[in-house]
Amino acid sequence: MPSSTSEAVRVAVLADSDTRWKWGALTARRITPNDTPDSVELSGFLLRGRATPTARQLAEVGVRVDELREVTANEFLRAVKDDAYDVIVLALVGGAVQALLHGLAALKMPLRPVVVTGYVGVVYEKLADGLLLRHGADVVLANSRHDVDRFRAVYEGVGADASSVTEAALPFLGGAPYRPEAGRDTVVFAAQPSVPESRVHRTHLLRRLVEHARLHPGREVLLKLRSRPGEHTTHLEELPYQKLAEKLPGGLPPNFRLVYGNMGEVLDRTDLLVTVSSTAALESLHRGIPTAILTDLGVREALGNHHFLGSGLLTSWDRLDGGHRPLPDPDWLSRQGVAADGTYDSAFDVARERVALLLEKPELPPITPYYTPATAPGYLPGILARHHLGADGTPLQGEAKTTEISVVRRVVRDAVREVARGAYRHGVQRVAPVLRRMGRL
Repeated sequence: MPSSTSEAVRVAVLADSDTRWKWGALTARRITPNDTPDSVELSGFLLRGRATPTARQLAEVGVRVDELREVTANEFLRAVKDDAYDVIVLALVGGAVQALLHGLAALKMPLRPVVVTGYVGVVYEKLADGLLLRHGADVVLANSRHDVDRFRAVYEGVGADASSVTEAALPFLGGAPYRPEAGRDTVVFAAQPSVPESRVHRTHLLRRLVEHARLHPGREVLLKLRSRPGEHTTHLEELPYQKLAEKLPGGLPPNFRLVYGNMGEVLDRTDLLVTVSSTAALESLHRGIPTAILTDLGVREALGNHHFLGSGLLTSWDRLDGGHRPLPDPDWLSRQGVAADGTYDSAFDVARERVALLLEKPELPPITPYYTPATAPGYLPGILARHHLGADGTPLQGEAKTTEISVVRRVVRDAVREVARGAYRHGVQRVAPVLRRMGRL
């Protein structure tokens, strides 16, 4: 039940990247019973790491929170123990979810919060690994009917309880339905930080996009980028398109531009969305915008475009250059939770009802993840140790409670954090690729 000190439902969202913050914050609003501006107290926590979002990335999401702070796993666990949260949304990579589940279980709180987790987009790799790392949460959200079936099959296949799997949808679908405008002709390529990975393949996509702009001088061609130079996203980007564009022979045509910002705002003026496998395709399809999934680099699990088999959207730049516009398969759309048929408003009803029922329980059962020191003795300890937790989920030796000295240290650490993070990114994006190439000589 909501805490006795307030009628509002108190929700804590812990995220480790810009896209997971977007998913977690918006999901918290979608699944909270009777959500009104005054019925939810939303507290944001950012798990400290290489992909901690910047102020610009946070502002781009546009979700108001009552407080927002950067924490370690143990600092978050202390906050949960000290504050009476009703719901916790873990918007994290699978290993971090598993560590926090064990950490929460170790708190042995007499009245613990409802724990919710899920996926920020299309689940096209590490299905079993990612799902089993999320097992133990009260609610594991699936973004479509297709995912519900897959998720339950994984849990049931290892003999784990699958009742936590709950159908919902991506929380950031929305915007006005597509309406062509006279005189407007805009093609947008939605870039991805790590798909594809190689310089050759990324250069191919960029070159074909620029060639498309040259072939159609009356068409506006936009390259939608996830982050500005120096920023990190959920996935590591070693070869930013901005850098590749600077070295492209012949320069860039006047009708070609690099754009940043909120994807929804970009889609407002899009007449064709092109991508390899970005979740932006689902946002585009939800609004009825013509959408194309590229096959130029093959249809491969490593690219994630295999997820779109049967969608009717797979095509190539050659065909797009000639004017082809793919038509999505209605049955595929229905199973993927795109809700282009107008049913999106009810997509979170089941999840909202489940959370409401759990909040009404006088006491929740203990958190019991599938992975334990008995079921995964060679795997689980390493996951927990990465977040400074012991095999029983308690803080490792040396993780003392915050003191005045540690507060001072945190202030100093925060002051130099941006400088250190910039140096780290320079090493990852510039130095590391050079060293790898030298190692292959």
